[in-house]
Amino acid sequence: MGLYDDIIETLESQIPVLKITYSQLVTALLIILLGFMIAKIIVMMFKRSLGKTRMPKLMIDFLGKFLSIILNVAVIIFSLGALGIEVGGVFIGLSAALGLIIAFGMQDSLNNVFAGIWIATLRAIKMDEVVEVAGHTGKVSGMSVMSTELITADNKYITIPNKQVWGSPIVNYTRMPVRRVDINVGVAYGSDLDKAIKVSKRIMKKTGMVIADPPMDVVVTDLGDSAINLQLRPWVKTDDYWDLWAKLRKDIPKGFAKADIDIPFPQMDIHLEK
Repeated sequence: MGLYDDIIETLESQIPVLKITYSQLVTALLIILLGFMIAKIIVMMFKRSLGKTRMPKLMIDFLGKFLSIILNVAVIIFSLGALGIEVGGVFIGLSAALGLIIAFGMQDSLNNVFAGIWIATLRAIKMDEVVEVAGHTGKVSGMSVMSTELITADNKYITIPNKQVWGSPIVNYTRMPVRRVDINVGVAYGSDLDKAIKVSKRIMKKTGMVIADPPMDVVVTDLGDSAINLQLRPWVKTDDYWDLWAKLRKDIPKGFAKADIDIPFPQMDIHLEK
């Protein structure tokens, strides 16, 4: 019993400077540790249950992060109560601090929160879509209460405030199931345009990625200084867009050379007067 009494006496003794007992500190730490773990489990269960509905993934992610903040704040408040701090006073202090924050211009934060709600609710963007917004292009990787996260093609992580996302035009590159690939190519003046168009269509069809509806097309877009500019307009499944883009840029020069169709270099004639 001596050791037990020593432990109890130590736990009930006061920590210098902090003016709290060791037992209060241990209790507060246990509340924080277990509380954060339980909060994480609750958020996981909450997101899993929402995942069984038709709610978009971005909305589920947003609500999960919002719930996580609320639960973690509650855990911190309970831990402060275990330390003997009056919780009611904490609520009053938080309310006063919130009032000061809003008064000193943090309405932008509230704008970000409401913008995030609108983005997730109206499905302006969805998880894993590739979008261009606020001057940045990338895949949507998530959305928090305050911001939207993008991952660029070269693996840069970009965080954009929600109000900028909601207040900017959003270009969505992957929402539609099919897209048109525009490939520009110039042919020399004097070339057989009908032959060039026929060869272009044969090359596009040979890739095996071009869909029949809408039909592909080849049009003359400009009579340039050194070439007649053609634009190849095949339609493709969105997932195959970049594969077709890369393949055509490699196959068109080869196909034109084989068909004796010249792709001229830019040139300029300079006449000197004496």
